[in-house]
Amino acid sequence: MNIQKVFVVGAGQMGSGIAQVAAATGYSVKLNDLHDDLVNKGLKVIEKNLDRNLSKGRISEEEKQKIFSRLQKSTSLKDAHDADIVIEAAVENITIKTGIFKELDHICPTQTILATNTSSLPITEIAAATQRPDKVVGMHFMNPVPVIKLVEIIRGLATSSDTFNIVKEMSEQMGKIPVEVNDAPGFVSNRVLCPMINEAIYTVYEGIATPEAVDQVMKLGMNHPMGPLELADLIGLDTVLYIMEILHQGFGDSKYRPCPLLRKYVAAGWLGRKSGKGFYNYS
Repeated sequence: MNIQKVFVVGAGQMGSGIAQVAAATGYSVKLNDLHDDLVNKGLKVIEKNLDRNLSKGRISEEEKQKIFSRLQKSTSLKDAHDADIVIEAAVENITIKTGIFKELDHICPTQTILATNTSSLPITEIAAATQRPDKVVGMHFMNPVPVIKLVEIIRGLATSSDTFNIVKEMSEQMGKIPVEVNDAPGFVSNRVLCPMINEAIYTVYEGIATPEAVDQVMKLGMNHPMGPLELADLIGLDTVLYIMEILHQGFGDSKYRPCPLLRKYVAAGWLGRKSGKGFYNYS
């Protein structure tokens, strides 16, 4: 299958990043969200990223214009009627995602691949909402999408080898390094990362060290480019809590129990960078 037309559902941070990289690769891209202002916001983020690349000499003005010419706006899932692949990057909620996939299954041609950028939800369950589970796959990009090379490609129970190979080849064409992962809560990235972040939060909760000290230990001692609590604030504490709850529910193991301090911060609206306050103050 020759991928040419890409439909991205969700124009937020992840969706706009995926759309940017796909358009820069040469694909024709439709960027979809519920309202026009959300799509425009996503396009402004892409323009800002491209302007940064332009100022640093990574692309020319002509290349920037070519990338933008490959991007179209969409506020209806029906616009996916001619897509070769759909990459869904909507809110991390199983009910919403299965609803989107069920609708796309009716709209898209039978050969269209339906991929989800979920960071923790079961691919098999999402695929079961469609009549094409063999063509449903996880395509988990990392944030920020234009920068981070990794893409976890997650096979659901019924994902075919053809689907996997097409998505792997597409990822490589987008300049990414695909890694094959089987369907399990949190996959590899978040199954390893989020418990580490949760444990870092426990050390603050138990009064062992300040957030600054915890982050310094991990950056200076373990050579991490970013401390776990800085990273938690970047990801969003609500997202970290949600993933920990998925892990706890999926494995039934107490080692995945979210730290009470994480729950308290989320309840207070201290979500990290996006709210102006988390383990650090950004206001």
